[in-house]
Amino acid sequence: MATRGEFSLSEVPAHERKGVMSITMVLLSFTFFTGTMFAGGKIGVAFSVVDMLWVAVVGNLLLAVYAAALAFVASRSGLNSVLMGRFCFGEVGSKLSDFLLGFAELGWYAWGTATVAIVLVKLLSWPASVTTPLMVLFGFGFSITAIVGYRGMDALSRVSVPLMFVLLVVSMWIATRDVGGWPGLAKIVPTQPMSFAAAVTMVFGTFASGATQATNWTRLAKSGRAAVAASMIGFFVGNGLMIVAGAYCAIVYQQPDIVEVMMLQGLSIAAVVMLCMNLWTIQGPTIYNVSAAACHLLRTERRRTLTLVGAAVGIVLAIGGMYELLIPFLILLGSIIPPVGGVILADFWYRHRGRYPAIATAPLPRLNVAGLAAYAIGAALAYASPWIAPLVGIAASSLCYIVFVQVASRIARAPSIQGE
Repeated sequence: MATRGEFSLSEVPAHERKGVMSITMVLLSFTFFTGTMFAGGKIGVAFSVVDMLWVAVVGNLLLAVYAAALAFVASRSGLNSVLMGRFCFGEVGSKLSDFLLGFAELGWYAWGTATVAIVLVKLLSWPASVTTPLMVLFGFGFSITAIVGYRGMDALSRVSVPLMFVLLVVSMWIATRDVGGWPGLAKIVPTQPMSFAAAVTMVFGTFASGATQATNWTRLAKSGRAAVAASMIGFFVGNGLMIVAGAYCAIVYQQPDIVEVMMLQGLSIAAVVMLCMNLWTIQGPTIYNVSAAACHLLRTERRRTLTLVGAAVGIVLAIGGMYELLIPFLILLGSIIPPVGGVILADFWYRHRGRYPAIATAPLPRLNVAGLAAYAIGAALAYASPWIAPLVGIAASSLCYIVFVQVASRIARAPSIQGE
């Protein structure tokens, strides 16, 4: 089993690698997320069932391919995204990616902590005064799984993922019965139109940050093939099922809130169990990601201490109103996170030709201006783009990085050429 820091600042050695099933279960527990179902609900009230399925397939396929591309690099190198950032952004410049990835996951942790408290108060008719104490309780409680580390997340996922899958199937079966089967579904007219590109962007945005940070676990894979397979299953199947389940039930009941849907279906108790199990499963990996980014930001192996600090900050954000900010938060993440992955991929394949040197001895610049500039351009274009923002960000940042590296190489060679 991993050491105390779980290799926060170094490559994962071969003897600590895991099999494809173990990695897949952890990624499924990561993508089986209630927040994704809320996003699916927004899509469900905007499309017919056939169009919704196309949105889910395209959006999740793009997301899974992005996650798999990073997973392959992570498995080959033994590094996660924040460590890879030292090569493409520099020793000091990589603190940008540390902050961005930590911020993204901390926001999700705050949203999940707020959600479980608010929904429990609502479902169980408890007084509103217990909401804040519940946020504190769950905020620190969720962090226990991350403190235990990979072993804790693996064990919890083997219980929660099958239970969540069964509950989703039951809910969709009840919805199909209530609507009268396919003929009934075909008669439902969307009530809140949304463009195809916007819907695909929302699907990608649900786990743009998660796909980038999933390298925390895919770097543990025994081979690149195992990392890619686990990522495709985790993000295409896992995230896809959550989007489709939320959207499908939203189409039937014209209600995007999956908890409200389960109450309508008479599954209130199941909804409480699902919410607690699901959020406990996802919150562990989420705060683990926060601690991984923080360890690299501060160059320390004290992951457990930083896990508790991150949980405390997440609780403050939850109390401050993070629950109401899900959609704008998703849009922001879909713009600012994927360009990080774009620069990492371009740096690994173009500049390092598919193999990093040992990170402990590699000569790293303080600032990699090419990487930082490429990221800034990619993020700006993604944020301003009316098209699929994550793809724009990845493509723009990758292309800009390659161009900048090529230009810098030619400038560096120019004096010697002139001297001859």
